[in-house]
Amino acid sequence: MLLTTTDVKVDYEVLGIVRGNKVKAVHLGKDILAWVRKLIGGDVSEYADLMSEVRDAAFEEMKAEAKKLGANAVVGIRFSSSTISTGMAEIYVYGTAIKI
Repeated sequence: MLLTTTDVKVDYEVLGIVRGNKVKAVHLGKDILAWVRKLIGGDVSEYADLMSEVRDAAFEEMKAEAKKLGANAVVGIRFSSSTISTGMAEIYVYGTAIKI
């Protein structure tokens, strides 16, 4: 499946907007460790890992939705993120499912 943030210069049929959305929280222990790192500085891998996991899960959800529509590509992919609460992240990914 072709996945791109831009449009493609070929003829295609638009099948519709597809999306993926995931919310995930870190374990309380990891949240406390991240808070300590905030005080002393340094890479906060607990939150970086959280965002990576959530982004990948939302992306896979969007791809699965596109496949259900019979798409062989998703164009115009965009990501959005927000913090729901401390140690909890939401990632929203969306694009246009097309058939080339």
